[in-house]
Amino acid sequence: MRRTVFTSDHEAFRATIREFVAKEVTPHYADWEQDGKVPRALYRKLGELGVFGIQVPEEYGGAGVTDFKYHAVLREETARAGVTFGADVVHTCLVLPYLVEFGSEEQKRRWLPGFLSGALMTAIAMTEPGTGSDLAGIATRAHVSEDGTHYVLNGSKTFITGGAQADLILVVCRTAPYDPANRRAGLSILCVDTASEGFAVGRKLDKIGLRAQDTAELSFTDVRVPVENLLGEAGAAFSYLTRNLVVERLGAAISGYATAAAAVGFAKEYVLEREVFGRPVAAFQNTKFVLAECAAETEAAQAFVDRALDLHAAGELTPADAAKAKLFC
Repeated sequence: MRRTVFTSDHEAFRATIREFVAKEVTPHYADWEQDGKVPRALYRKLGELGVFGIQVPEEYGGAGVTDFKYHAVLREETARAGVTFGADVVHTCLVLPYLVEFGSEEQKRRWLPGFLSGALMTAIAMTEPGTGSDLAGIATRAHVSEDGTHYVLNGSKTFITGGAQADLILVVCRTAPYDPANRRAGLSILCVDTASEGFAVGRKLDKIGLRAQDTAELSFTDVRVPVENLLGEAGAAFSYLTRNLVVERLGAAISGYATAAAAVGFAKEYVLEREVFGRPVAAFQNTKFVLAECAAETEAAQAFVDRALDLHAAGELTPADAAKAKLFC
């Protein structure tokens, strides 16, 4: 079906990304999967290309574009080639909204120039070994030093995408005593410099997919975090974490349908080339039935996401509708 969600500007961006992937990523991707990470030089190149600065406000050197359709183009093109840009999704779609919305003017001036150039890569650390997705059960703790100049952070995190290569990690931790009557209270976000003493990257997790996207366990042992690195207000982290749900869910939906569409494309190529009993697999009727069903389901998912993208551009996409798109895709 003909799509109407993208403009000529989006398609020009698509052509740029497709050329970049073919030249800078695909020839090396097998090695990156073996390494379990992309080289830091790739992030610099993405910064030079402007990928990290699309949604960074203009006053900090970015393009100031809030249109999430450019993210959709990125996900479609990487999926189409069967590659990833490592942990770029976390950097741009998860961390950036927190820095822009809750960061102080001083923090934005300090971190965003490096953010958009790729010189400073970021991650966000929420999940813990004993809490899973129960953010209210976070046990990592931090307390203010006696002289009031810094927090002392202790705890551990797991399944942290980009954690092994990040320079700055947004760590969700408990800065007030646990209150059984209000489990969501007392959580804060501390921005931790990974060069800090007491910070360590533990086991790098071996996954069945996204193997060039580093995922790691992290530990914090008496890490000193300057009070200036508190993001937003102390104790307000849980409400902050719910503010970005629309974009996080929409991003997951986009990745779902883009990956499915790529899988159908790879399958088509395979059945045209593979021969069984002297005939291409594509010539068998059941192959056609199955591929047609897959293509129909994928286009339904694509239509769902295209509608969600238009609603998001109009400021009308609700968390519930974004969740529906994510669930379906």
